[in-house]
Amino acid sequence: MQFKTDFLIIGSGIAGLSLAIKLAPLGRVTVVTKKAASDTATSLAQGGIACVFGTDDSFDLHQQDTQRAGDGLCHEDIVEMIVSQGPYHIRELENLGLKFNRESHNSDMLDLGQEGEHSRRRIVHVGDYTGRSVQKVLMDNVDSLPSVKVFEDYVAVDLIIESMIKSYSPSSPKKERCLGAYLLEVATGDIHTFLAPITALATGGSGKVYLYTSNPDVATGDGLAVAYRAGARIANLEFVQFHPTCLYHPKAKNFLISEALRGEGAKLLDPLYRPFMEKYDSKQKELAGRDIVARAIDTELKNSGKDCVYLDISHRSADFVRERFPNIYETCLGFGIDITKEPIPVVPAAHYMCGGVVTDSYGETDLEGLFASGEVACTGLHGANRLASNSLLEALVMSHRAFLRIREIFPDLKKKLFPPVPPWEIRGAVDLKEAVLISHNWDVIRRLMWNYVGIVRSTKRLKLARQNLSPILEEIQQHYWEYILTRDFIELRNLAQVAELIIIAAGKRKESRGGHFTIDYPNKDDWNWRRDTIVEKFRKEK
Repeated sequence: MQFKTDFLIIGSGIAGLSLAIKLAPLGRVTVVTKKAASDTATSLAQGGIACVFGTDDSFDLHQQDTQRAGDGLCHEDIVEMIVSQGPYHIRELENLGLKFNRESHNSDMLDLGQEGEHSRRRIVHVGDYTGRSVQKVLMDNVDSLPSVKVFEDYVAVDLIIESMIKSYSPSSPKKERCLGAYLLEVATGDIHTFLAPITALATGGSGKVYLYTSNPDVATGDGLAVAYRAGARIANLEFVQFHPTCLYHPKAKNFLISEALRGEGAKLLDPLYRPFMEKYDSKQKELAGRDIVARAIDTELKNSGKDCVYLDISHRSADFVRERFPNIYETCLGFGIDITKEPIPVVPAAHYMCGGVVTDSYGETDLEGLFASGEVACTGLHGANRLASNSLLEALVMSHRAFLRIREIFPDLKKKLFPPVPPWEIRGAVDLKEAVLISHNWDVIRRLMWNYVGIVRSTKRLKLARQNLSPILEEIQQHYWEYILTRDFIELRNLAQVAELIIIAAGKRKESRGGHFTIDYPNKDDWNWRRDTIVEKFRKEK
C-alpha cells in the first residue's frame, strides 16, 4: 500500500515528537515507530537536561565543559548555538505541561543537579525519571493534534531516493533527493511505501550492537544504516560512549544507574570495597569524564578478575536518596539491593553514539528533503565524548532548527513532482523458517563488538573483528533476497551494517581521543587527527 504525507518522521522519542508538534500546523505529519510510541531511549533517560539556569553559571562555562568533554572535536559554533538556546526550550517544555523539580514546593527556582565534567549544577530534572516525563508530555500533546498520525510497529527497511527509480532523471544533478521510505508493518508482514517531500530520521542510537548496553531493544541503528545505504555521510562512529555504571544483576536488563548519583557524592569502590578513582583522576575522581571512568572500571575488573565494581551512596541520608532517586531506589530494591544501606554492583555498558548521520546546523543531511536529529545525527556538539545530559538538549534544539529550515523549504519541495515509485518487490522470497539463523548472527555480532571493538581497542582486534564480520554480512545479503523480511531480520541487517561502520571508523583513527582508546596509539594526535572521521558508501573503505 502507498501512503502520502507532507512530513514523514521515523522515530517517536524527544527528537521526533517535538518536531511533529511544530510541524503540525504546516500539514499532515506521519510519525512511524518500530514498537509502541513510548519504547524509546528518551523514556529511559534518568538524569535530566543540561541547561544554564544557576546564578553562578553561564553559557561560556557550559560551552567550556562541553568542549572539554568532547576532547577537541566539538564544533564550536554548534556548541555555542545549542547551549545558548537551551533555556528557551526548557520553558517550551514547561509550557507543554512538564513540571521540573523545584528547590521547594513554593519556589520558582529549578532544582539543579550535578553530573560528571559539569563545573556547575545545571541539570534540570523530574526526579530520576526525566525522560519518561518528557516522553509522556510530548506524546499527550501529539495525541491532541488532528494533523499528526502515529503508526506503531512499523520498521524502516530503506529510504526511497530518486536514483532508485529507473528511467527517471533526478531533479538535481548535484544532490540526491529523498522521497520517503519503505516501511514494514510488523503485524501483517507487508512492506508499504511512504512518500513525503520531507523525511526526518529520529531513530535514536545503536547500543544493541554491543553485548552490554543501557539502550532499549529498539536501538539497532536503523536510521544510521538506511541513511548510509542511501548515500548520506556518516561521521565519528568510533566514538561510542560507554556509561560507567549499569546495574549488574542476573535478572536486571540494561538498567542504568544515573551519573547523577556520583554528582550527589556516590563513590566507586573496587571488588574489595576500596575507592579507586583517585588513581585515574586525582582531581575530578568520580566526576571525571565517562570515558575515563569507564576505562578505570574496565581496568579494575581486568586486574581483579571480578565481574563488577560497586557504587556507594549509602553515606547520604536515606530520605535524600529515596526522594532524589525514587526510580533507582525502587528498581534496585526490587532486586534485593537497598541503596540507602549497601553499595550497588555496577559494570560499564554501551550507552551513546557520539557520531551519526552528518547534518548542518539545521539538521539537514546530504540528501535533499532528508533531516536527522537526536542521537542518530552528528551535529558536531559532542565531539569525541558527550557531556552528560547534553543529549536531550541537543534533540530539542536541533528539532526546532530543523523545523525552521523545513518551514522555509517545504512550499517549494511540495511543488516538486514525485516520480512513479514502484511498490516493494518480494522477488519470489519465501518465509525464513529457522529463526536460529538470525539469533545466532545477532549474538555473534554483539559479542564480537564487545570483545574486539569495546572500551579498549587495538589494531589487531579491529582487523579480527572485520574479518569475522565479513562472512556474516555476506550471509545477510544473501538471505535479504531469499527470504521474506521480518522485523528481526531487518534489525539484524542494520545492526551488522552499523557494526561494520564502527569498525571502519575506529580503524581509521590512529590515536586515542574521547571514547576511542587503542593500545597501539595511546596518545592524542592533534596535528593529524583533530578532525571528524567520515565514512561514505560510495567511497571505497579499506
